[in-house]
Amino acid sequence: MYGWIWRRLPGNAWAKAAISLVLVLAVVFILFQWVFPWAEPLLPFNDVTVNGGGSAG
Repeated sequence: MYGWIWRRLPGNAWAKAAISLVLVLAVVFILFQWVFPWAEPLLPFNDVTVNGGGSAG
């Protein structure tokens, strides 16, 4: 898959590397702005199962 993307990008190796970096940053930005906030309520991170009534010692 990455080879296919690399061959489709225009320019020499430096231009392809720069375009690839911009594409990766755009994907990360989209994930943090829209995808992760949308998925956060669906994930069980706030389902705490530890009981506070035990004794330590």
